[in-house]
Amino acid sequence: AALSLIDIFLTLAILPKMMTDYFLHRTAISVSGCGTQIFLGLALGGTECILLGLMSYDRYVAICKPLHLHYPLLITWILCRQVAVSSWTSGAFSALVHTVYTMKFLFCEPREIHHFYCELLGALHLFCEDTLTYKTGVFISTTILLLIPFSVILASYTLILVTIIQVASAEGQKQAFSTCLSHLMVISLYYGAIIFMYMRPISSHTAGQDKIVSVFYAILTSMLNPLIYS
Repeated sequence: AALSLIDIFLTLAILPKMMTDYFLHRTAISVSGCGTQIFLGLALGGTECILLGLMSYDRYVAICKPLHLHYPLLITWILCRQVAVSSWTSGAFSALVHTVYTMKFLFCEPREIHHFYCELLGALHLFCEDTLTYKTGVFISTTILLLIPFSVILASYTLILVTIIQVASAEGQKQAFSTCLSHLMVISLYYGAIIFMYMRPISSHTAGQDKIVSVFYAILTSMLNPLIYS
């Protein structure tokens, strides 16, 4: 449910404005509107990164522990609520810090973002001040935010793979793979695009490339998630 809400909110934060601009041939956005899009994009994107990492632990427990004995004891509703709240809180706090700091810079003319929405890396090109130090901080903070959940994913799926190999029956292996398949597809789509976008040096980014990559994690993944998990 938490992942579905993230997908809905992320789509609503970007797509309506983008479609309105396209059909009405308007390309303007207010400073407050730009700041809102930056905050929502970072908050929802960061929350999804954390949530996908924690979901891999759920897959690990479901496969590596006997389902009828351990799963209900380890994955309780209280734990699920705590995971959801901590993911949303962490994502929102990180986004708030970046948004407030970003909006303190002075804008230069022309105020033109080569993007289809206000995205943090695109907005950094608008400022008159030297943002090299802040860009480095963005690179470090986003790398940490990505690597911690990604490490949990790698550890969980390494243990899952070891367990699947040890399963004697082909039916058991098939069931284990089907349990993980939807999660792995979402991780591949989302983390692949996010890592390519944020874990490269800022100097290597181009506007056209960033627009294409952001479509994957901001729009395409959100649209495909309901189909994948179905």
